[in-house]
Amino acid sequence: MRPSLSVLATALALGTTAPAVAQQVGEVGVDWFGNDIVVEAIKDPKVEGVTCHVSYFDRGMIDRLQKGNWFENPSDTAISCQQTGPISIGDIDLGQGGEEVFKQGISLIWKEQVVNRIYDKQNQTLIYLAHSRQVQDGSAKMSMTTVPLYGQEVVWTKGKPE
Repeated sequence: MRPSLSVLATALALGTTAPAVAQQVGEVGVDWFGNDIVVEAIKDPKVEGVTCHVSYFDRGMIDRLQKGNWFENPSDTAISCQQTGPISIGDIDLGQGGEEVFKQGISLIWKEQVVNRIYDKQNQTLIYLAHSRQVQDGSAKMSMTTVPLYGQEVVWTKGKPE
């Protein structure tokens, strides 16, 4: 579990939904230098019944020592989200920017792996966008997946947006 207890406690105390927590479900070694591809499952904290699987490259110690840049992983991320149960949607941000569902550091300080959720009202679809965020030199590397709601029995706890 990556978020600290203080982050979770603060979110609960403020009455907000805590950020999603990633659970590692796989790790595949890709070479003899200790580099791995890590696969994590993330449940959307405001949309029950949707699970995202995110994968990213985790550099091993030998690779870090050989190539320098010791304190960060590459910005490459892949994502796939699917319906994994009955869908119940809470109070989600309906704006074009959507809302951040998950984030974790992929460097010592400045770089984060982020998953945003955007609701496409016209097409009745949830869009999940995985990308990295940096203070400078932002990366254009991203991955996107969708969960269609059309024809599904979806419960909107705050009422379906019109």
